[in-house]
Amino acid sequence: MTSKRPYLIRAMHEWMSDNGHTPHLVVDALHDAVVVPSEHVKDGRIVLNISYTAAHALTLDNQTVSFRARFGGQPFDVSVPVSSVLGIYARETGQGM
Repeated sequence: MTSKRPYLIRAMHEWMSDNGHTPHLVVDALHDAVVVPSEHVKDGRIVLNISYTAAHALTLDNQTVSFRARFGGQPFDVSVPVSSVLGIYARETGQGM
């Protein structure tokens, strides 16, 4: 059976976006294959804004969350295995999972 995790991430992202909220992912940045700007990692974690306005070419597939974003004004291609995602929440309300 496939994991429920990517389906839940996509569903929560859609729900937050539909309600005008800003979805953020909490990622275990120490997990293998995580590609994020290391200078933004704190305590082994990074919080990523995955709203459509911040995350360009956003892909939420069954294995990976990937997009292009700016960090400190510099473009960066982010790639996060779904298994490294610790949570998703709306910035405005903190609601998520």
